[in-house]
Amino acid sequence: MTESDVLLKVSDLHGWYGESHVLHGIDFEVREGEVVTLLGRNGAGKTSTLLAIMGILAKRSGSVTFRGTELIDMQPRHIARLGIALCPEERGIFSSLSVEENLMLPPRIADGGLSVERIYDLFPNLRERRSGNQGTKLSGGEQQMLAMARILRTGARVLLLDEPTEGLAPVIVQQIGHTIEALKNEGFTIVLVEQNFRFAASVADRHYIVDQGKVVDMIRNNELEENTQKLHDYLGV
Repeated sequence: MTESDVLLKVSDLHGWYGESHVLHGIDFEVREGEVVTLLGRNGAGKTSTLLAIMGILAKRSGSVTFRGTELIDMQPRHIARLGIALCPEERGIFSSLSVEENLMLPPRIADGGLSVERIYDLFPNLRERRSGNQGTKLSGGEQQMLAMARILRTGARVLLLDEPTEGLAPVIVQQIGHTIEALKNEGFTIVLVEQNFRFAASVADRHYIVDQGKVVDMIRNNELEENTQKLHDYLGV
């Protein structure tokens, strides 16, 4: 990977919650149109890495560059306006509003936000539930789809997805996998935090292994079979 290929570059990223030092020099790179995963055990620092990239982790140091622009001292709202969006594990939809009302609310932060009709093509379940169904009446899988759909409306082209398949039925996991593949084919760039290794292997180009706040290895998706034992040691899979 040459420097000119890199869209998002994280170098020696440190992060703290108060006095607790949780990221100890994270390093990884992502090319445009690529899907990469951050894999690791619970508490390894994966979610904290996404929060640090977005500037939500209040205390951080090191370097995060996007198209060569340094983000480390930017406020989250400015980072978002560059076209980077975080879909958090807790989803963050408006539970009192319908699906369509949720989709009409996100601000446009960049050109290229997906239309509501394109959203419904990607998430047919949401089309069926578009009106008259408050967020509280959606299944967990439908809530996850809606959370992803909302950030696609904004115009963001780099998606940071935190545990999108957590607790979902296999059929919904499969649908989300198809959606990620479709987005990749349309040129979206995705950084995916996952516990479900089989799902990660079905959608990603490369996998970064995070342990104790550091990236300790990188494995290409076509090299998974020959690295089975290494993955077992890292992840306990």
